[in-house]
Amino acid sequence: MHKKIILLGSGELGKELVISLKRLGQTVIAIDSYTGAPAMQVADGFEVIDMLNGKELDAVVAKHQPDLIVPEIEAIRTERFYDYEKQGMQVVPSAKAANFTMNRKLIRDLASKELGLRTANYFYATTFEEFTAAVKQIGLPCVVKPLMSSSGKGQSVLRNDADQQTVFEYAIHNSRGDIKEVIIEEFISFHTEITLLTVTQKNGITLFCPPIGHRQERGDYQESWQPVAISEKDYTDACAMAEKVTTALTGAGLWGVEFFLTDKGVYFSELSPRPHDTGMVTLAGTQNLSEFELHARTILGLPIPEIKLEKAGVSAVVLANKTLEQFSITGIEKALEQLNTDVRIFGKPTTRPYRRMAVALVNDVVNTDMNILRQKAKTTADSISIE
Repeated sequence: MHKKIILLGSGELGKELVISLKRLGQTVIAIDSYTGAPAMQVADGFEVIDMLNGKELDAVVAKHQPDLIVPEIEAIRTERFYDYEKQGMQVVPSAKAANFTMNRKLIRDLASKELGLRTANYFYATTFEEFTAAVKQIGLPCVVKPLMSSSGKGQSVLRNDADQQTVFEYAIHNSRGDIKEVIIEEFISFHTEITLLTVTQKNGITLFCPPIGHRQERGDYQESWQPVAISEKDYTDACAMAEKVTTALTGAGLWGVEFFLTDKGVYFSELSPRPHDTGMVTLAGTQNLSEFELHARTILGLPIPEIKLEKAGVSAVVLANKTLEQFSITGIEKALEQLNTDVRIFGKPTTRPYRRMAVALVNDVVNTDMNILRQKAKTTADSISIE
């Protein structure tokens, strides 16, 4: 069962997915906007194009005639996916899913207005006047995000009126693609943020991974851990919401569904139709199958007998702090001195402030003290330097 696959976006998540697909005997062409992206280093071939250019996207699809098209980032001319499906190619999870989830407006309106999921109150704005009116309605503090972005770019918490212009311009200027619009959300007082990795299969059965806790800064994940403390009711509610939204979006694949856990219950936050950055904790051996192995099996229509928690684990990111074209990564020997530690160096060719360059991974027995394990992961990540 050999398939030819085009991967749209070739970052660290794509790299791990390519490795999983290659182990199953597939051919993968990695696509990105720059040469030397992480997934290109392990793929069968690569192309460098502007994925927001519909003609360039059409040309690369026509050239390779893939069986599957797998998006890994948001900034793609996703409306072209409907045509590719009509031509008999499988878009992962589906053209509808890719279109809706690449734009926060579509996915939020679907979740809140059509499916009735519990979300923060929200408004949209394309002008500063609309923005100030929305802030007045929502109240402070509130969360401001571009409608299309990734890794937290353009996201901030507005805490006082004096910062309105700065926050609005930051969101607009960091928008991906050609959508210059922001979403203003009620600030939800939560005690934990979780990712519920959800697997929708071609046989119609939906599976859930043990929930993953995560901590963010600047709208981007800094550490994630599995398992996370969650009540039975919150877990059941989160599973029900995840199944409802993924069913509405259609298609087979692994999804990263994010929720806020609050004293008042579970709130739906966001959704990605692909492996999630917080799910890199599964590379620590927390599950019998990592999120990348699950995604690979699912999109190929291969069976998944069960998803089982095997260890407790934590991931902690290693960030660059300046822009460099020549650099070295040091401290790996120090990072690996402790038992049950591992490191993944992504292989990105350049750095910039806050760019994720590697991740530290640690694991232990399931019932271990997660605070101690989280500190161990931080210490491991802090051992690594980019110079």
